[in-house]
Amino acid sequence: MDTPPFSELGLPDYLLAAIETLGYERPSPIQAMSIPAALLGKDILGLSATGSGKTAAFALPALSKIDVKQGHPQVLILCPTRELAVQVCEEVHRLGAKMAGLNATPVYGGAPIDRQLRALRSGAQLVVGTPGRLLDHLRRGSFDPSRVKMAVLDEADRMLDMGFKDEMDELLAALPADRQTLFFSATMSPGVSRLIQKFGKSPELIEIKQKSLTVSTVEQSYFEVRQRSKVEVLSRILDMNPPRLGIIFCNTKRSVDECTEDLVNRGYAADRLHGDITQQMRERVLKRFRDGAVEILVATDVAARGLDIDEIDIVFNYDLPTDPEDYVHRIGRTGRAGRSGRAVSFVYGREIYRLQSIERYTRHVIKRERIPSVEQVEGRRADLIFDELKERLETGKFEAYQDNIDRLLEQGHTPTDIAGALVTMIRESSGREGSVIDEDREPERPARRENNRDARPPREREDRGPRPERGPRLAGETEGGMTRLFLSLGKTHGVMAKEIVGMMYREAGLPDGCLGRITLFPKHSLVDVPEQFVDQVIGKTKNARLRGRPFRMDVDRGPNDKG
Repeated sequence: MDTPPFSELGLPDYLLAAIETLGYERPSPIQAMSIPAALLGKDILGLSATGSGKTAAFALPALSKIDVKQGHPQVLILCPTRELAVQVCEEVHRLGAKMAGLNATPVYGGAPIDRQLRALRSGAQLVVGTPGRLLDHLRRGSFDPSRVKMAVLDEADRMLDMGFKDEMDELLAALPADRQTLFFSATMSPGVSRLIQKFGKSPELIEIKQKSLTVSTVEQSYFEVRQRSKVEVLSRILDMNPPRLGIIFCNTKRSVDECTEDLVNRGYAADRLHGDITQQMRERVLKRFRDGAVEILVATDVAARGLDIDEIDIVFNYDLPTDPEDYVHRIGRTGRAGRSGRAVSFVYGREIYRLQSIERYTRHVIKRERIPSVEQVEGRRADLIFDELKERLETGKFEAYQDNIDRLLEQGHTPTDIAGALVTMIRESSGREGSVIDEDREPERPARRENNRDARPPREREDRGPRPERGPRLAGETEGGMTRLFLSLGKTHGVMAKEIVGMMYREAGLPDGCLGRITLFPKHSLVDVPEQFVDQVIGKTKNARLRGRPFRMDVDRGPNDKG
């Protein structure tokens, strides 16, 4: 939707000046709808997803209420996590940059309380904090709520989910009855409704409807990768398109540690976040990540909560999450503020079935990609070196070394030899040697790509050469040790190859990675299965269904068995 400029929302000049300095052009929908109502003193219930710009939607009205000449708390902002509290406070300082005398401080657990006591005693006018630590200060008497004009609950639903109900009740009950309250939440849960009934004054509902669970600017794809090949494939993807910032999600602390160690050993600027990292170290890692000193952050879901950085180019699901909602939260870290982003998942064996659950939950098809070969990665590196050399030649960023070049020429070396040696040195210092993985030796199977065949450029499909497995084949023409099975559903029934894979792993209980080629025809499909599992597959899939349809599965007997 088109929104009016910030200048028409009723904000004071000193806030408009800060907004202009920050380069914000127009408010987001939640900002355009919330700010005028909040400036009028109304209570608000803002229902909006993470990444919609809601921090400025409450921070700007909050700053407009502050009298910088008064050295006591006037605005209280409650956040579910310490990371979010710090980020909100940083945004408050940016938006209040033109307010001389503004004192805003974050207050959260896991950090030295004496520093927070000093900040509160020094006259903080705006306090951002987590419920637990704020309640500690309230009970100690170091936080005086008696003159708070506005209270903001950021991500109210998450605070309730995290068990902060009692703390929130006690904090809100301690505030003046005539204060203004802004509730911001992603969902209207029963707990949020109870909070509003108890502490709100008929708040105005401002709802920004989410059209899709996943952001349209995020390109989603997956690679079929064995556990032992993950780091090599990850390295190839990073080398093909080096991101400015990227996050790698793992399901366990051990996986985070191993992945980080492997990446650092390969020369990547990587660091980690998980539950065993101290708060001091955590803040140091996050600062280095925001500053770009760390380009790759490896983290668990819990450790990454509250991480709100717009410049993340790519998110990896190194381990596929078990909960589809976690998948949505993970990939929502990229593609923010109108930027494009990429989400890559590593999947193998029965995890294909879990991927289907994610697709059903998000109502979005996740396309399969081919693993880049060592040769492709080398070619891409050469292109990047060429582009950098070209830029330096065009901008003259090599003149400081002209004397060295002249000395080499005087010693009889040709310009071509010098250039070749320098390119070789750059390549050796900036790259790593790729290793061969099992996936490189396997023929490219169409098995789980059927759902997005046409998503690839025509040229790439043509370059693969003839595809003999697409036509009818005799029963014996399979790889060694494999038997071809006939399945009585095909493309005209809407069946996709990865659905066949998921069904067979689920129903027949096959070992991961044992299936061979899967070929879809209009009215039937062919599946290569290890000989020792043929009876098991046929027996256990007798009563199974695909796309709600029963089907027949038996050993393929050639073209006459297609009835």
